[in-house]
Amino acid sequence: MIGLLVPGGRGQLGHDLVASAPLDGLVHAPSSAELDLTDGSVVADAVASFAWSARDGGLKPVVVNAAAYTAVDAAEADEERALAVNALGPELLAAACREHNVPLIHLSTDYVFPGDADRPYEPDDETGPRSAYGRTKLEGERRVLRTWERSWVVRTAWAYGASGANFVKTIARLAGERETLSVVDDQRGSPTWSLDLAEGLVSLACLAVRGGPAARVLHATGGGETTWCGFARAILVELGEDPERVRPCGTEDFPRPAPRPAYSVLSNASWVAAGLRPLRPWREALSAAFASRAVP
Repeated sequence: MIGLLVPGGRGQLGHDLVASAPLDGLVHAPSSAELDLTDGSVVADAVASFAWSARDGGLKPVVVNAAAYTAVDAAEADEERALAVNALGPELLAAACREHNVPLIHLSTDYVFPGDADRPYEPDDETGPRSAYGRTKLEGERRVLRTWERSWVVRTAWAYGASGANFVKTIARLAGERETLSVVDDQRGSPTWSLDLAEGLVSLACLAVRGGPAARVLHATGGGETTWCGFARAILVELGEDPERVRPCGTEDFPRPAPRPAYSVLSNASWVAAGLRPLRPWREALSAAFASRAVP
């Protein structure tokens, strides 16, 4: 039996981690305001208190860090703040986990790669982030892994879920406002339902308290791949709308402050090799998300 401390617990993934946690366990999911990862004393006290409470109840504590600075475009002008949340804070969290011998699972992103591959990225492929967000997330990975040997990094991509803003909700809203929608068709990735990811992370947490996988960086996304345009068309199908209302366009048609990876597909081979069940194919998961009314 495990207990989970989930920094960033009110966000999209945090919400689903709470829903996926074992019923006989302890779950504490503070918001980023309630547990500020950039405050070392607050982090140390939170981990110590949680570890004591879990063990006092006969549970094995695990920390799953879902807190992050995810405003990709804003990070271009505020990299210092993004670095504090995405790198310095996780390092403090890893140090507190080391102090109390608590396994740590830290979430990261496809943005640590340059996005110029022609096959799914493996965890040990060369990184090369092209945005401030990607740079700060990569630095966070490095700090966590070198600070605490019982830590694991899980990279994911294109997540959507019931809580917070995401692509599925945006497309559903725009479909009700516009006759046609232009969506980029030259960026590829793997849509990931946050509930599927959360369930996988709980399985990894159970594995971590028993020693965890040898590989300390894993990839976990929905199976298969598509473009943002293909994703949007699938969303319209689930809404009972004509998918041809979505018109393909190029990245150059929507200039943004932060460059987006052209290719964000992550290989899930490391996840399967660790003995974990792969997340279901993205299209199947999208249908399940709509059927359960988790989205839009």
